[in-house]
Amino acid sequence: MDTPLTDETPMTREVVLDASIATAAPVQRVETRRIRMRAGLAAGAHVHNGPVVGNVLAGRVLFQVEGQESTILSPGDVFYEPADVVISHFDALDEDVTFLAYFPLTEGQSVELHMV
Repeated sequence: MDTPLTDETPMTREVVLDASIATAAPVQRVETRRIRMRAGLAAGAHVHNGPVVGNVLAGRVLFQVEGQESTILSPGDVFYEPADVVISHFDALDEDVTFLAYFPLTEGQSVELHMV
């Protein structure tokens, strides 16, 4: 539950995601993308060449990392997609979805997504 903001406590900080990144590559930059999806769009099973951290701004998403339980992400929820692991579902549900995706990149690396 969120702590109410008051004059005595005008700011709070809460860890909402603490993801272990399997490979400790030297991050040189972070690319942030605003991604939008139409309601009902299924992104399809895919793999990224690096880890992805994101947060849902609008809409709801069926999210599943291969081998894990699926979950519904709603506005304010955060997610982690490990590098080189199949993302089985990232599907917009009953309304358009907007989310931010953060891609930590090494020197010279660009974001890659491969459909599987």
